[in-house]
Order: sequence, then structure tokens, then C-alpha cells
Amino acid sequence: MRQAIVGYHKDDENHWVAELECGHNQHVRHQPPWIERPWVTTEAGRRSRLGLALECMKCDRGEPRDNP
Repeated sequence: MRQAIVGYHKDDENHWVAELECGHNQHVRHQPPWIERPWVTTEAGRRSRLGLALECMKCDRGEPRDNP
């Protein structure tokens, strides 16, 4: 199920995590060559992706909301 990004925070390992409208969290790492997300490395880039819909596997599995 696709859910929009509504915010971001960093996890305990200093990796960016997208906060989705459904209440789930999803890592949005930039780890070339496997994952190309250079936009996550800047505040302007992250802000430009607010509202972008990501596939939420947690919704697909019916998992409860994540803790903030």
C-alpha cells in the first residue's frame, strides 16, 4: 500500500527515517550503488519529497503504527 511521507527523523544509527501518513516509519537511505537517494542527504532534498508516496509493507501486513 502506498503512503505519503509526512516527516523525517534520524534513528539511533544516524540514518534518515521517513514518517509515513499511516503512522509507520521507513528508512530512506542513500547507499550507492544499491540505493540512489541523494535527495535524503540535504534538508531541501528531504523537504522536496514530502508527500511522495512510498510502498508501505507494514500496511500490507496489517502491522500496528510505529512508535514516534
